Amino acid sequence: MPSFKRQVGIAMTDNCLIIGSGHAAAMLAPMLRQQGWAGAITVVTEEPVIPYQRPPLSKDFLAGEKSLADIYLRPASVYEQAEIDFVLNKRITAIHPAAKTITCMDGEQLAYTRLVLTVGARVRTVDLPGATLAGVCYLRDLADAEQIRQHIQPGGHAVIVGGGYIGLESAAVLNRLGMQVRVLEMQARVLQRVTAPEVSAFYTRIHREEGVDIRCNTAVSAFHASPGTDKVAQVICDDGTTLAADLVVIGVGIVPNTELAEAAGLAVENGIKVNSQAQTSDPSIYAAGDCTCHYNPVYDRWLRLESVQNAAEQAHIAALAICGKPEDYHALPWFWSDQYDLKLQIAGLSQGYDQVVIRGDITNSRRFAAFYLRQGRIIAVDAVNKPPEFMFSKTLIMQGASMAADKLADESIPMKALMP
Repeated sequence: MPSFKRQVGIAMTDNCLIIGSGHAAAMLAPMLRQQGWAGAITVVTEEPVIPYQRPPLSKDFLAGEKSLADIYLRPASVYEQAEIDFVLNKRITAIHPAAKTITCMDGEQLAYTRLVLTVGARVRTVDLPGATLAGVCYLRDLADAEQIRQHIQPGGHAVIVGGGYIGLESAAVLNRLGMQVRVLEMQARVLQRVTAPEVSAFYTRIHREEGVDIRCNTAVSAFHASPGTDKVAQVICDDGTTLAADLVVIGVGIVPNTELAEAAGLAVENGIKVNSQAQTSDPSIYAAGDCTCHYNPVYDRWLRLESVQNAAEQAHIAALAICGKPEDYHALPWFWSDQYDLKLQIAGLSQGYDQVVIRGDITNSRRFAAFYLRQGRIIAVDAVNKPPEFMFSKTLIMQGASMAADKLADESIPMKALMP
């Protein structure tokens, strides 16, 4: 672990204090220096290491194809050259806006001129019998991924609870590593909250073709251990079905970390509320990433987004505002997911669509785009191994473009030709 300078005590001037060390922090800290912040920059985090990428945790890192060093967001030298101080393994227990200080669990206080909350989110846990057994895991941070890796057994049984993106990505990796994988989803289809039925059916087909057992309308009631051990051996479904399990990965969503902000009196509603400059209800405190809720002019509503893109771009906006160069945040949300040989790229938000147009053979191939329309206007796209559809759709969505369904579906018409 590289060494960093340590700023201690509350006698400190012009300090931008960043709580949390995810993607937002990794973007924000160097950007502050680049934009002219001359004071101290201190990142305080509960993590034992400097910021790392989270998406590979359910993919390359979980598969053992990348090490921790491979997934650092920036080399330690970048922070050192920018004179950014890290305080690792440190939990914050309170924010005192009037005094402009924070209190750590060990009683230490740190002062700030500007404070940025990049505290992210945590996994949603289940309260079921046996949920604390060894081998029952979640996947959100480095420690989670390392725990899962300890229970990977080629030929063993893995049960994934939850058919969202994290669940399906984990299923793909564990399947590739030789485990017998089952995915249990409470809803009627996988990805039900975020995709159209056609896309859910596509991913169900692909996983089954790869040998994964997908079971929908299935809830879990308990986990049982092997006799005389504290290691999971069985998953009990609510219909009484018993499934063998050497490893269980639970992926049932995340919860924004808003407790510090709420206790400090900041506005909180489905996340820490921020304005278009990533500023909270306290003018000296900013926030960025999964923990925030912001007004999105593209969709004319308040949103909390769980994405790398939002964390990085919101952090950029916060850095500009802190350095006196404010710009409004009005980015289009986009996401991605890698499973097997599939590169899914998502532009926009599909909620509220009234029509789905499929471009490509979604039933038999592994390459298509699903366009989501509302009153004839494109509001989102799910593009699987279709980069042009993803790229051009971002522009079409931002322009509020209307498009005839037959033209969108016609692969003989290049996407470029559909641009206004």
